[in-house]
Order: sequence, then structure tokens, then C-alpha cells
Amino acid sequence: MEHPAALAGPPVDWSALRRVLVVRPDNLGDVVMAGPAVRALHRAAPGARIDLLAAPAGAAVAPLLPHLGAVLTASVSWQQLDPGQVPPEADRALVRRIAGARYDAAVVLTSFSQSPWPAAYLCRLAGVPVRVGTSKEFGGAGLTHWVPAPPDGTHQVDRMLHVLERAGVPPDGTGLRLDLPDSARDEAREALAGQGIGPGEPYALLLPGASCQSRRYPPERFARVARLLAGAGLRVVVAGSPGESALVERAGGGLAAGQTGLGVPALAALVAGSAAVVCNNSGGAHLASAFGRPVVLLFAGTEQVGQYVPRFTPAAVLSVPTPCAPCRQLRCPYDLQCLDIPPEDVAGETLRLAGARVPGIR
Repeated sequence: MEHPAALAGPPVDWSALRRVLVVRPDNLGDVVMAGPAVRALHRAAPGARIDLLAAPAGAAVAPLLPHLGAVLTASVSWQQLDPGQVPPEADRALVRRIAGARYDAAVVLTSFSQSPWPAAYLCRLAGVPVRVGTSKEFGGAGLTHWVPAPPDGTHQVDRMLHVLERAGVPPDGTGLRLDLPDSARDEAREALAGQGIGPGEPYALLLPGASCQSRRYPPERFARVARLLAGAGLRVVVAGSPGESALVERAGGGLAAGQTGLGVPALAALVAGSAAVVCNNSGGAHLASAFGRPVVLLFAGTEQVGQYVPRFTPAAVLSVPTPCAPCRQLRCPYDLQCLDIPPEDVAGETLRLAGARVPGIR
């Protein structure tokens, strides 16, 4: 039997709402995977403006999500490792911003290890009358519609849709979708032309970055992958954020010019045009899934594969089982044994997914 407080709030007339806030202050990939939840909300509340509260990393991809209105960007206190990193005034200011928008409802989306209660209480203080979220633990009046958590291993997309469905919002498909502006496609085309890659010419896109060290396949091994792919006749592009220029340069191994000056929309356009993507457990995998591009995912033992695996595109998930997984550590104390994957295997899977047939590469 469920807790007596589960979904104790009255039924929500979603069609009558005019402003809804979706709370997902996480990384880029988390926001991409929130797309089906936003789509379901749009269908249930067609007259509502749906805004997003996002961290800076996630806010960068939000303009590509269909049906989203404004984006409230904030480094929220409940997502920080250092308790002193965000002063109390930042929380009070966020309450004022939310209150000023006069939202009818807030939907707090979380992974299985996150709590919805801090965001829920901020929204309560801001006067948001309907507050929906899920967790294992009961937290009182912070959520008006508390959904008991689904199993920990539930895929992130399904977890978010589960919360909404229990609150009266049926799903509208589980596929990921992003809309690219023409300007992003033009910027990507210019970047490729600068590397001598013409329209329609196939290339592999290597994305060596990730949110933390424990998720990053070593750049020297990325460089070996790049050389193997180039030797097999497939052009290689290495890309990352502006703060990853040194990492991108090392991962290119002097073979491929790195692309680090592009914004997220142009980076997404590079993903959309690629023959295959090679990346860590990062936003790149979910960008590839959204555009239906084949992806070789180098999955560290920090998380459970089933929660994040790309499901909507051809994918090869490469990892080494270790007794410490899933560790959820930011830095690995064991020399990244979970990512001890031979570059030859990575290159072979990339060529297979890209449709290339090259002797000597598995």
C-alpha cells in the first residue's frame, strides 16, 4: 500500500493552467531527456506557457526544446557540493523571481538520487499553488502532489513521464526531439568547411568532455581513436565547450582541428550532421539520440547504464564491469578501470555504426 499522503492533493485541471514551471537544474543531457515530459505537459495544458528552471549547463540547450517558453537560469543551492557556494540571498532572490512569474503549477523533475523537496519548498514560498514531484521519502506540504518514486533503475525519460502520468498528464511518446535554428546549421557548416569537410561528406564527431573527471575516457585514447578512424578513411571532428579547449586539443592528437568556439546549438548541429558520435556518458549521447545519429557511448561506472542509455538511435555502449560501480564519484581513485576500453574497439564500433567496412579494424 502507498503512503496515505501519496497524491493527496485534488485532481489538477491541467487544461485550465496558464503558466507552468518545470524544474530541472541539471546538466545538458538531463534537460534533453526532459523533452518528452515538456511535450506531455504541452499536450495536457495547450494554453499554458511552459517555462524551465535550469542550471547554466542545461539552460544552454533549452532553446532547442519544443514548447518551452522562458528559461530561468540559476545555480541552485540544493545542487551544490559546497554548502557555502550559494548564499542564502540567492534562494530568496529565486523565490522572488518565481513569485513574480505567478505560476499556476510547478513540476519538479529529479533523478532517483535527488530530492524534490528543496525546490518544492521554494515554490511553496513563492506562492505556486500546485507542486508536483516524486521521491522515496515523505516531505510534508512542500509538494501538493507527491508521487512515490518508481524503481531506482527506471530510465530518466520514463521516470519524468511517470511523475506526470500519476498526476494526470498522459505521456505523448518517449522519443527525444530538438529543433535546430538555421543559424546553428550555418555555423556548423562553416566550422566543417574550415576543416575541409564539404556538405554531405561523412565524419565522426568525437566529444571528449564530461561533467567530471570520473566520466572522461582518457584524451590520449581518444587521440588513438581519431588516428584509427582517419586511417580507415573517415574524417574526424573533435569538439567541446570553450572551457574544454585543452582537452579537445589532446583528444585530437594533432590530427583533427578542435571545435571549441561553438555554442550548444551549433554543436548540436554538428551532432545532427555526423555519421557517428563518440562520447562519454554526457549530453552528447542524448543529442545523438535526439537526432537519430549512431553513438558509441563510453560509459563510466559512475551511474547505472539503464537509467541513461540512448534508446532511440543505434548505439554501442562500451564499459568495463567493476565492483565499485555505480560509484557516483566525481574523481576516480582507481585509474578509471571502468573505462579501460581499447581504442581499437572504440574505432571498430564507430566504423560499424557509421556503415564503413575497413579491413584490420574490429
